[in-house]
Amino acid sequence: MAQAQKQGRPVMADVARNAGVSLKTVSRVVNGEPNVRPEVRDRVLAAVRELGYRPNAAARALAARRSRVIGAVIPGTAHFGPTSQLFGVERAAWEAGYSVVVSSTFEATPEELVRAVRELVNHGVDGIVLATPVHMAPIGTDDLLQQIPAVSLDRLPGDLVLPSVLPDQRGGARAATKHLLEQGHRTVWHVSGPRSWHSARERSDGWRDALEAAGAPVPDPFEGDWTPGQGYAAGRELVARGDVTAVFAANDQMAMGIMRAFYEAGRRIPQDVSVVGFDDVPEAEHLFIPLTTVRQDFGATGRRAVGELLAALRHDGPGDGSHSSAPAPEVTVPVELVVRASSGPPQRDPNPAGPVPTRK
Repeated sequence: MAQAQKQGRPVMADVARNAGVSLKTVSRVVNGEPNVRPEVRDRVLAAVRELGYRPNAAARALAARRSRVIGAVIPGTAHFGPTSQLFGVERAAWEAGYSVVVSSTFEATPEELVRAVRELVNHGVDGIVLATPVHMAPIGTDDLLQQIPAVSLDRLPGDLVLPSVLPDQRGGARAATKHLLEQGHRTVWHVSGPRSWHSARERSDGWRDALEAAGAPVPDPFEGDWTPGQGYAAGRELVARGDVTAVFAANDQMAMGIMRAFYEAGRRIPQDVSVVGFDDVPEAEHLFIPLTTVRQDFGATGRRAVGELLAALRHDGPGDGSHSSAPAPEVTVPVELVVRASSGPPQRDPNPAGPVPTRK
């Protein structure tokens, strides 16, 4: 290693010598090719980091007729989920020898999606990861995405057909709601995310599935915007009802706002009201009352999306623009219910025989 440093910039042979593998194996790892044992890949990547090896991107791009750049379309937000997914995309791309160019959508509209995709296509990226919510089929996007391999982290509407990598949002919401019902709550109220987001719709559907399967009343949900402030506002309305013992929030930030509203009203958690969130943000387990939530691995989702995209790039061949007519695969990433102190049996049922609760 010292000899390589004296000679200047490390080369692939230095990495191979450091990792104890062949030049061909190093090439396969840095180019993101399959059929490399995980322990060997890890050893090569460790040598890459230790030596500070950087592949000659220009030469590789010229040889492969590719830019070695992946585009990512993300919502223009600082929310935990999208930023964590982007980190997973960037890390996986770097390990495969790609860089990432980001284009943000500042509104969940078809026009914004078209603009963001066109920007990346014009930039000359090799492929695109769509990590932004898509509610309507944007006119023109289908033609754009026929020019380039793409993978979506959202279920696409209309005629848009792409490989998708989707966390089990609906299953996670069912598990959260079922957990509260099994604690003895008569029903579970819901504060949803924006309906323009696929994840919000899936979580609402899972909540409804669990209530209907149990024969429990289905209250009218509140629509939130993912923020603690909107959770707090919904929480104040729920406090005013006086008959709420369990709330499932579509994300952890809104759950925190709900908890604050009940705390200010003198309601104990979980004795008087149980609260469950979704995502398992880093703060969730360190709150004064640790939050029960559904954990999803955003990094793993982003990495899997890059893996699917690189597989599509290998299938298409360098720069030929062709696309397979096979049905687009949909990969489901499992989630996990994490039970903490914010959920438990109700101390009492404030309305044991009342009608199906609705908002007033």
